[in-house]
Order: sequence, then C-alpha cells, then structure tokens
Amino acid sequence: MTRGTHDPEAPDDVRRLEQAFRCAALDPALSGVLLFDLEPRLVRPVAGLFATILGEPGSPAARVPLGAATRDEDLWSTSRLERHKDGIAFTVVPGPLLAAEGPPPLAIVPDLAHLSIAGTRAAVQLLGSDVVCVEQPGLRLVDRPRARWLAVCRSEDAGRVTPHLLDRFPLRLALPGLREVPAELPRRTSPASVPLAVTGDEAVTRVHEILGPGASRRRTLALARLARALATLGGQREVTAAHCEDAARIIGIRVAGAPPPAGRVESEETRVPPPPLPRRDGPSRRGARSESRSRPSDEAPLLASGPARGVGPGPGVPAGVPYPEDEATVLREFTPLRNPWQRRSGPATARGPVVGTRRARDLRDLALVRTVREAAVHQRIRGHREFTVTAVDLHSNVRAPAPEHLLTLLLDHTCRGDWDWQDALTPFLQWAYTTRAALQVIEVGGADAPNELRAESFAARGVLDPRVLAALYRAKGRATPLAHGIEQAGRVLRQAFRLQGSALAEAWLVVVTDGRGNVPLTASHTGRLHGPVAGQGVEDTLAAAAPLAALDRGRLRVAVVDAARTPYGDLPFALAERLGATVVEGREGHGG
Repeated sequence: MTRGTHDPEAPDDVRRLEQAFRCAALDPALSGVLLFDLEPRLVRPVAGLFATILGEPGSPAARVPLGAATRDEDLWSTSRLERHKDGIAFTVVPGPLLAAEGPPPLAIVPDLAHLSIAGTRAAVQLLGSDVVCVEQPGLRLVDRPRARWLAVCRSEDAGRVTPHLLDRFPLRLALPGLREVPAELPRRTSPASVPLAVTGDEAVTRVHEILGPGASRRRTLALARLARALATLGGQREVTAAHCEDAARIIGIRVAGAPPPAGRVESEETRVPPPPLPRRDGPSRRGARSESRSRPSDEAPLLASGPARGVGPGPGVPAGVPYPEDEATVLREFTPLRNPWQRRSGPATARGPVVGTRRARDLRDLALVRTVREAAVHQRIRGHREFTVTAVDLHSNVRAPAPEHLLTLLLDHTCRGDWDWQDALTPFLQWAYTTRAALQVIEVGGADAPNELRAESFAARGVLDPRVLAALYRAKGRATPLAHGIEQAGRVLRQAFRLQGSALAEAWLVVVTDGRGNVPLTASHTGRLHGPVAGQGVEDTLAAAAPLAALDRGRLRVAVVDAARTPYGDLPFALAERLGATVVEGREGHGG
C-alpha cells in the first residue's frame, strides 16, 4: 500500500476504505464509491467517516440520504423564506446536491438496487461529469458538481442495477468481512492544493496489463485515476507501476506477478473465477394432458414457456470482486431511467405516491405548496399588494404509477420434493416480468418458517426481487398450513381490488400444491394444534377457497399447478373447482 496514507495497525479493509475515501475527496473524478456486501448496521458509521474526511475538523460534510422515495424536488432545488424590507418572499436556491459553499455534500444510498428513478437519473447525470446544467422553475444553474457519492449494494443484486449507473462509480470495494469501523480516523493534512501527479507511459502500460485486454474505458480510467490520487497522497509527482498495483489491490483486483499485501488473505474466488454452473435449459417436459388440464395461455395472453430459461438462482457470483455484475445473470429493467406507462380510464386520478410536480393542465390533484411557491417568486414582478395566484403558477402532482398487474404466488414447498417446478412457473413469471407486475408470494411448508403452522408472505416490486428467487428453491418442511395460505391469498386480492380500484387491470393467483393440507385453520390462527387433525386441514382449505370464486373474474385469473402426487391425486382438482381455476400440469411422473 502507499506509505504514509494509512494506519498500519488498522484492519486491512479499514485501510482500503480510508484510502478510497481520501482519494475520492482529493479527485472529483473519483467522486463515486460503491461498497459491495457491507453490513447494513455499518452504513451509518462508514458514511460518518467519509463525511469527516470530506469536511473540516469539527465540521463534517452534509449528508444527503437517497432511497426508494427520493424525488426530483428533493435533489435539485429548494426554497427559502426570507424577510426583506418590503415583506417576506420565497427564494429558490440550489438543492442539497448542488451546494456551492462549504465541504462537498455526501449523497448516501443505503441500497443501490432500490434507488428511485429520480435518484438514479441524478447519479447518472452528476457522477463523473465536469459540468452540470440544471433548469428548474425559478432556478438556472451551470456549475461543476462537487458532491461525493457513497452507495451500498449486495453482490447478488448487481445484475439488477442498470450498467449506466454502475459504470458511474469508479471506486469499487467488496467488504463482506468488515465487522467494525473505528469511531474516527487519524486527522491528516489534505493535499488538495497540491497539483495531481503526472501519469506517464509506464503507468498507462501497467494499468492495461492489470486489467487485461477487453477492459472498458471507464474501468481503465478509474484505475489510472486512483493510482494518480495515491501518488499525490504519497507526495509523488509521477505515477509509477507500483501505484497502479496498489490501486488495483484497493479495489480488489489481483495483480498478476505481484504478491498480495501483508495481512490480506485472498479467497479462492479472487484467484480463479469459478466456472459457470450448468444451465437448466432444455426442452419442455410437458406431455399430453386431459381436457380439464390446459395451459394458462389458453385463458390469458401469457407468453409461451418454450424452452426453460433457468428460472431460479443463477450462477454464483464470486465474492470479493469489484465487478460482480460481470458474473450476474439476473435480468435488468428494460428502461430503468423512465417511469412505466400507466393505463388510464377517463381523467387522471390521484393515486400512487407523489414523486414530483409539473405545470397543471387542469384543476385536478393540484400541488398546493409548489403552486404557492411559484406564485411567491413572481409577486414582486407583478406589483400587486395582495398575494396573487395566476394560471401559470398552477402545478399538479406527478405520481409514481400504481401497479396495474398483480401476481399472487402460493407455493406449497412440501409438494415439491425432487420436482423442479420451474417449467410450470416460467409462463407466469415471464408474464409478471413483461407487464412489470407487483408480486405477493405466500409460502407454506417451508423448512425455515418461523412457525410451521402458519403461512408466511411478503410483497415484492417485481420478479427481479432476490427474495422471489430464494422462495422458489426453499427447502421443504413438515407441516402444510394450506388453508391459512389460501386465506391470506384471498385477503391480499380483496385488498388489492379495494385499494387500487380500476387501476388494477389484471391479476393472477397461482397455487402450486398437491392439496394435502394437514394443518387446520384454527391451529394456524392460534399457533398450536388442538387434538387429532385427520382431514380437517383439507376441509378448511376447500372452505377458505370458496369465497375466492366470487371475486371479479373479469380481471382475476386463477391457476392451480398440479404436483401429480399419489395417492389423493384428486385433491388439486377439488381445490381448483372451489377456486374456479384452471389446472396446469406440473410434471409428467407421479411421485409419492
């Protein structure tokens, strides 16, 4: 490591973290730091260290948290209420990311995979840019971005983040082994006034040797700039090959022909990338089926399954590498920087969370605060004694689109065994992905359930949520509270139709089970068994399914995936009859 820039007694991960932060504070071209696999409890102390390095003694940099609910109005401009000689007036000033005074602000993203579209657009626009042009109502600004960014992401989620966003972070550190962060780091004099070191031909050649052929231009520039910052921090005027090797070790790239730094143990995944796991692709195993068993596409325009496309956990992502997206196989959103289209029937209604404002086209869903602020900016020009609001001041809310499609997936893990149900579920998951449907996953019979007598459920924004993939391959347990799962599915669907109203265009309920519910509904409600079970669990399942047949079948479609187990192979058909559902063949063979 570069001498004179780290505490020799600090853990290796802490030294790497400190050097990355100091390099980012020194060079605006290294303004983005992305940490992989950092424990959530460490986000706050790590951000505090970065803010301390960016700021002055006793005056850390301002922190700007960004998340799933971040709006454009929270980032680019803000209004101040000021007192003047002739009264009180609003003044529009640059937002927290565009602060021109004091230390550079620090934008903190605790989960990069769930950053809002507004936050994603801001990161793509600001990170790595020399000039930013902002045009907001009451504000026009052309300036050099000063903000630094600190983002956290899990390695398995890297495939879900758009490459436009990942490429904007030049500093990548994988910190799965970091457990403690010091309260503060030794204070050092910042060499910000010293010119950056010169990058010669030797350093450029070494950077290309480390990264190898085919490396992208952004990654090459990031490594060269990090080496330049290390040389500057070390008091050197020219970047050497050793600085390039130190820079590669900081971000976790193994340097060929050079031993790793003392105190650092490289994992096997870092030395040799693992071979890709075998794909699950292959011809469909669906055979002939009876008249009562039909494809879900016969009822709705689902995509045909065709060859299996590997639904489930993809190839393992090596741990401790700075570019896990190279090994990820998870699908990304097609248009990650654009809000999805909404289906509207009649005039626009006020539904969905507010994500911004725009000039009003009518008097529906007015943004009152923005309207008053816009009118206040022009009061002096208008010269009226009274506060006046004109038509050009009116602004309406911009709302995030409410989900128009919903997939409720009920998974009975006890019916799977050695059966891979991806062929049966692929059409439904493909439909949910192409329509950007919201998901509600209900699980019964899981091995790691907190209470095996009750069904567990969670809501997901889409099929790309890693919890969905984990649920598809969960180990089976002993009990099957199927009645409780059916009851929860009915509650979810009724709530969706009631809250979203006509905004919900289409919904699917897919039940994967063999029908053998061995937990009565009373036991699920109370959390304990009350005497012998016998067939009470099956009877309660059928009774809980009966009310679902009365739901709106113009928008709700129901399918039961038959596990084809013997004996009692007629139970899925009895359940489908109560639900008014289509039976989908799950597998050809019959297992016990």
